[in-house]
Amino acid sequence: MVARRKVAVVGVALSDCGRVDDATPYALHAQAARRALADAGLDRSLVDGFASAGLGTLAPVEVAEYLGLRPTWVDSTSVGGSTWEVMAAHAVDAITAGHARAVLLVYGSTARADVRAGRRTGTLSFGTRGPMQFEVPYGHTLIAKYAMAARRHMIEYGTTIEQLAEVAVQARANAALNPEAMFRTPITVDEVLSGPMIADPFTKLHCCVRSDGGAAVLLVAEEYVRDCRTSPVWVLGSGESVSHAAMSEWPDFTVSPAAVSGRLAFERAGVRPAEIEVAEIYDAFTYMTLVTLEDLGFCGKGEGGAFVEKGRLRVEGGELPVNTDGGGLSAQHPGMRGLFLLVEAVRQLRGECGERQVRRRDGSPPRLAVASGTGGWFCSSGTVVLGAG
Repeated sequence: MVARRKVAVVGVALSDCGRVDDATPYALHAQAARRALADAGLDRSLVDGFASAGLGTLAPVEVAEYLGLRPTWVDSTSVGGSTWEVMAAHAVDAITAGHARAVLLVYGSTARADVRAGRRTGTLSFGTRGPMQFEVPYGHTLIAKYAMAARRHMIEYGTTIEQLAEVAVQARANAALNPEAMFRTPITVDEVLSGPMIADPFTKLHCCVRSDGGAAVLLVAEEYVRDCRTSPVWVLGSGESVSHAAMSEWPDFTVSPAAVSGRLAFERAGVRPAEIEVAEIYDAFTYMTLVTLEDLGFCGKGEGGAFVEKGRLRVEGGELPVNTDGGGLSAQHPGMRGLFLLVEAVRQLRGECGERQVRRRDGSPPRLAVASGTGGWFCSSGTVVLGAG
């Protein structure tokens, strides 16, 4: 049996994030890409694989051109917020097969600035064709779909609105340790509950922030690791799954596709959920964090509420620090945030997170992390298990 070629993440970076009024999405892509290459200490001439989605008519062709790249392997898979975990899995497969030596994943968005400037509205529409034609006439917005799912979990398992609010409170506590987070002032459960209602049962603080920003991740074949200035973070296993487009085709509102992608990722990595020390989970809404924790196997189905209410998600004193940068609820959320999960997971494993750094009992950085992205309204999921070098 021929040994598989190992793949490592050697460069990660964010562009300027938060409130960025004077940059285009292309500029944020470029800024993040340059920083990731500098982080790795590698020249862009090594990059022969490129993946991007969400920008341009011919993504990723237009973005690659803007960056001055001529890749011989490309991926433009677009499945919402889980896009980047799925792309990372595809990149690993390509590198393992010898189709690429170094793959750059890049994202950038000016979602916040565009709304402020009137270039777009705050309402996200996925169109009215296909399955959507049966839901759009009833005003079934994106947030309403998540709200319905959260309400189903509350009815089915007795999950309380206070438990969901705890997710936001603990994300903000982690953001308070992150100087780059948009919102760092601590919040309480009462403050979450008393905010303006957006879609029952979600008040404003149950929902992610709207920001600008970009991110980049560079993956390389194992033979190039020795040329890098950073310690490698190995991709140990990954999984991907899709569930539904129409809500009527979703078999169970309390189960996300992470139940499949997570199982596959852990099996392929040879790791159990109990061994994971840091989890970066897509959190456009508080319910996403709670149900993904269940589906990844960190607690039983229906036990997510009890799991989160004990402060387990905090960097300081938490049993399983989750969204250590503050997540989409407090740090930044410029759209398809899945790539930011990978960046934070890698930085935690490399011990580069300063005040928000998770540490083992002996003071060393964690050795195992998981990044799990969600797309659409729980339509897709990508999960990646990472291990420190």
